[in-house]
Amino acid sequence: MKKNLLLLAVVLISTMACAQKKAVSILGDSYSTYEGYVTPDTNEMWYYAKSDPKTTDVQDVKQTWWHQLITRQGWKLCVNNSYSGSTIGYHGYSGNDYSKRSFLTRMGNLGCPDIIFIFGATNDSWAGEPVGEYQYEKLSEANFWYFRPAMARMLEWMTNRYVGADIFFLLNDGLREDINESIKTICQHYGVKYIALQNIDKKSGHPSVKGMKQIADQIIAAMQ
Repeated sequence: MKKNLLLLAVVLISTMACAQKKAVSILGDSYSTYEGYVTPDTNEMWYYAKSDPKTTDVQDVKQTWWHQLITRQGWKLCVNNSYSGSTIGYHGYSGNDYSKRSFLTRMGNLGCPDIIFIFGATNDSWAGEPVGEYQYEKLSEANFWYFRPAMARMLEWMTNRYVGADIFFLLNDGLREDINESIKTICQHYGVKYIALQNIDKKSGHPSVKGMKQIADQIIAAMQ
């Protein structure tokens, strides 16, 4: 009887501890992908379990920035909805329509998280997406071909949809200055915290093993 009660107590404590862990969701691009850990699994990847070492030295999911962060903080992964090559707005490479993979299209599929990390705008910067004007009202699909209205729509919708969740925007280093300034201004407008990353080590334009650790370290330092 005593053994059964002890076992029950251990199970209850473990269940409570798990329930108290904060759930983390990620809305990202290639920097946050890893084969087998992205939802939905039809999203395009950059990091694979057997990646070409000429492309990246990241060969284990435990080396990704988000896995390191979640493990070190004692959190749990809710949804990682990351898509390689994705843009926040609709303007993709060579001016192609990236609406199907855009952050705006995927932002509703993040589960029920306590914390959300948005890690994007890198492809918007690289693809030459025009920033457009700051616009926070009366937005239409035509506006989303410009970075500022698309960014505003994303944060306006997400802050209303994920009420109570802490939302952080991870600002990559090396982006165009008009993109940087736009992100900071729009985040401030919606009261969303941004974390400006610095001097991240990269290979083929993507975080290396060293760079992944730097990202996790800088996020933890900024959140403290």
